[in-house]
Parts: sequence; C-alpha cells; structure tokens
Amino acid sequence: MDAQGRGRADNIDPADQWVLNPNTGEYELRLTPSAPQSGVPRPRRGSPANAGPGAGTRARRAPERESPATPGPDVPGPRRRRGAPAEPPPGRRKGRTKPKKSKAKKILLWTGGSMAFVLVAVSAAGYLYLKHLEGNVSTTDVGSAGKKGFSKDEAFNILIIGTDKRTGKGNEGYGDKGSVGHADTNILLHVSKDRTNATALSIPRDLIVDVPDCPTKQPDGSEKVVPGTQNVRFNTSLGQDGRDPGCTMRTVKAVTGISVDHFMMADFNAVKTLTSAVGGVDVCVAHAVNDKESHLKLPAGKSKVEGEQALAFVRTRHSFGNQGDLDRIKVQQQFLGSLMRKMSSSDTLTNPAKLISLAEAATKALTVDTGIGNVSTLKDVALELKKVPTKNITFTTVPVLDNPAEKVKATVVVNQSQAPAVFDAIKNDVSFTAVKQKEKKEKAEVAARLKGTRSAAADIRVDIYNGGAPGGSAQETLNWLQNTEGVPKSSQLGNAAAPLSKTTVEYSPDQADQARKLADLMGLSASALKPGKSEKNSQGLPAIVLTLGKDFKGAGVSLTTPTKAPEVDKSTADKTVCAS
Repeated sequence: MDAQGRGRADNIDPADQWVLNPNTGEYELRLTPSAPQSGVPRPRRGSPANAGPGAGTRARRAPERESPATPGPDVPGPRRRRGAPAEPPPGRRKGRTKPKKSKAKKILLWTGGSMAFVLVAVSAAGYLYLKHLEGNVSTTDVGSAGKKGFSKDEAFNILIIGTDKRTGKGNEGYGDKGSVGHADTNILLHVSKDRTNATALSIPRDLIVDVPDCPTKQPDGSEKVVPGTQNVRFNTSLGQDGRDPGCTMRTVKAVTGISVDHFMMADFNAVKTLTSAVGGVDVCVAHAVNDKESHLKLPAGKSKVEGEQALAFVRTRHSFGNQGDLDRIKVQQQFLGSLMRKMSSSDTLTNPAKLISLAEAATKALTVDTGIGNVSTLKDVALELKKVPTKNITFTTVPVLDNPAEKVKATVVVNQSQAPAVFDAIKNDVSFTAVKQKEKKEKAEVAARLKGTRSAAADIRVDIYNGGAPGGSAQETLNWLQNTEGVPKSSQLGNAAAPLSKTTVEYSPDQADQARKLADLMGLSASALKPGKSEKNSQGLPAIVLTLGKDFKGAGVSLTTPTKAPEVDKSTADKTVCAS
C-alpha cells in the first residue's frame, strides 16, 4: 500500500486484509479498526435508512437510539442489541458486507497442498491471480499431435520441454547467439488415472532417434509438413527446419509408443525468474563446485540458489559424474524435486506476495498447446496434479546405452532390453512407487472375472471388430483364431462404431466361460472383460463381441498388462539428494 493510500479503506491492498488463522489453516478477512463490523443487519435497499447524502452525517451525530435517517411515522427505525457498536454510515459500509476474495486468496485456494509438477501447477496459479495473466501464456497449435481438451477422469501425459533458446530478454550470453531453441531438457510427465502417483521420465537430448514427418501450422493458417530425419539427436525434434513442439511430441510417441496429450515449454529465463519468485531453491552437492564454463561456485553440502546461479546449477555438467548429459539429467531431477517441495511449503503457500510474484514469472515463461491454453483448463490440470503426493512422484530416465556406432562416445541409443518394460509400465498406468491402491473391492471384482471354468475353443462364438487397431487387424485375428487356435465360430464385421484405447471382450453372463477362454487365447487381462450383453451373429445366435483397440499388437501377441513396474534407477520428489 502506498503512503498516500494509508487510512483510506478503498485504497487498502486486499492482500493485506487476509490473515492466516493458525487454528483453521484458512485465510480470514481482518478489516482495519477504522471500519468495524456492525452486528446490525444492513437496511434493505430502498428503505428510509438509505435516504439522502446527509444521512451518514446525522447518523454519526445522533444518540444511540436514533436511526441513521429519521424514519417515517409508519416505519420504525432499525434496532440493535444493547452494547452493539453503532452501525457505520452507509457511504463507508458499501461493499463491505460481501468482500471479494483477494488475489492472494484465490491463489491459495487452488495451490494449497502438494504440487505435482512445478511448471504445470504454477501456470494455473497464475490464472487464478489476475485475469490479465491469460495473455502471458503463449500457445501453439500442434494439430493431431495432442488432444483437443483435458479430461479429469483419465490418466494423462504432458511433455515438459526446456529449450536452449538464446533469443529474447534474459537469454543473452548463453552459447550460440540467436539459437531458435532445441529440445534441450525433456521430461514426459505421466499422471495416473487414480492420482495416487506420477512418473517423470527424462529423455536425453543426445538420444539417437528417427524424427517422423511433422505437419506444422504456419502463421497464415496453412499447414507445412517438415520432412522427418533418421539417425539424429532427439533435441533436433524441436526448432530444426521449423519444427514445433508437436514434432517433439510425435518423436516421443515414435520412440516410446506413449501418446503425448499436451506439452508445456519454457526457456532459460524461466529457471531464473521462477527460482527468484520463490526466494531461492535449496540444493545439495557432495563436493565443492567451481565450474568455469557455467560459472557455478558452491561449497560442499547444502546451499540456496536462485536467478543466474540456479540456471548455472541446472546447466552444469562438467562438475558431476562423468561430465555428461546423463549425469546432468540427474542433477536437474534433483533440482525440480527441491523446487516442488519449496512451492508446496508453508513458506510459499502462506505468502501472498511470493505467490503473486511466482504466478507472474511462471505465466510469462510458459508456452502450451491450444488444448490446455485456456484458463479453465489450466485450472483443471492444476487441481488434478496437486492430488498426487510428492513421495509418489518418481523421476527416472529412459534406459540407454552408448551409441555403438561411435568411437568417441557422444550420443546414446535406447536400451532395447530394459526400456520397453519402462514404456509399458507408463502406458499401462503402473506406478514406480509403492502406493495404496484405491477401490480395492472393485479391483478384486475385476480380477474375479478370469476365475471359473473355460469352454472349449470350438465352442466360442465371437464377432470381431476393429476399434482403433491397424488396418486389417480384424481379418488377421479372424484367420488366426480359425486356423491356429481352433475357433471356427468367429466372424469379422469391420470397424467398430467408436475407437477404443484398449481391446475389450463384451459378453452376457451365460457366455462367461467362453469369454475366459478367449482371454486366455489372446493374452488379455481381467480388465479387458466387460460383462454386459452379447449380440446376434449372422446365424441369429448370441456371440461375444471382441473389439480390437489401439493397444492391439498383432494376432497371437499377448496384451496382458504389467502389474508391477521394473526396477529402475530413480528418485522421488520428496527426498533431498546431493549431486555428486
């Protein structure tokens, strides 16, 4: 509040009037002594108590029993309890009965509790601070690379991209002047459907991949296809030849098989502004660091970094491990975990000024896809993310090997003996931490669907539909069932009415034994069985409905989902780890 505004109720900063109640943990309105609250109900609009501009003056000079304005002969003046303070004049009371929630209060309502991931969470906090912050967040239309909207009832994947962009204010002096920005830091954040856990999978920038063809939206609204390239670094999936974040999302899908729903992107300046906004982030190093290239200088043990020093910390690679990008990734994961803890701490959540500063910094630093680019969707994303406990947010990295084609090791390739299990766990919503599973009763009921007798393969009567599998999958499955597995009573009926993400088997209660046998043959888990109704086949007989979803891998290839994640090198967001 400026000096000129002191003592004037209409110039008081709303944030100064909200005080944390330690008994309830909620913010409460505390008005200044110059504006006491009255125990007398406010007179109804249009009553004599609101008469004339001089009423307020008379009310202040009148005895206790006199009303603010002289009532008419048939209208009694308002009464108050003995000992209650006199009612404030109408002119000063206006707007006090239902005070609007302050900017800081709005932020606290949405950001209280655990933050699942800093960039996502603070973007929504920014929305809830001030309406004008909507314009701070830039958006990019990635077309079919992502989803058009956000669902609160599903698991979701957000690709967090940190670019090495050197253009713009605050990004000068870092490496190649004028760089358009490549995918320097990449984290695929998977949030489970039940919100009990999340996995942050780092993708090395020096991973050798095939970048697919990428349709990109041009400023004039037209679409241009950027040709794909083979055997190149992952970081070239952004910026190179005009590629947008949608190209990076498509590359992630090509490498991992995991569909990316949305992206969030920030540049070098974001690290500086975000860490300064929260008053610094605690980090730990196992030994003293004095890096001449990044200009990072820290003593051994714990330190607090912000601004330029924080950026130097996440960019340094010559001071840790084997001085490569993989060791820097671990340092960045530790840094993000610490930043998340700082954001969810009482020091941040109970400080309106700090939250406001954080919201300003975050929204100016972010670029997101149009699917989550509106304020209401960002709010929904943040509310879902904060449900995940930090102890169940796992940081890990795509399993890789040194590139065997290189004599001087500079790049890496996917470790095909370990990575597929990691990708499958994420695709099938399996946690990398031990979590208390919700809805245990429902899970037990699902598992029970596979318990019971099985019919003979020859007795299975099934109609096959393609519900999102590659073209020709229904016919392929029909041939396989009839010629290899001995299921002659099967028919292929073309495409399903709507695509499905998972392959399903729908059946009536009296066909449960056939459904269990079909699940065994196709390698389906209990969750694929959907008790319901059968349909009539071409002979008018009841038939099971088999719909091949997007997860279909081929006739005879098991679709049983993993129930336990593989052992990986990992860390969790709730623990402090010293970089070494």
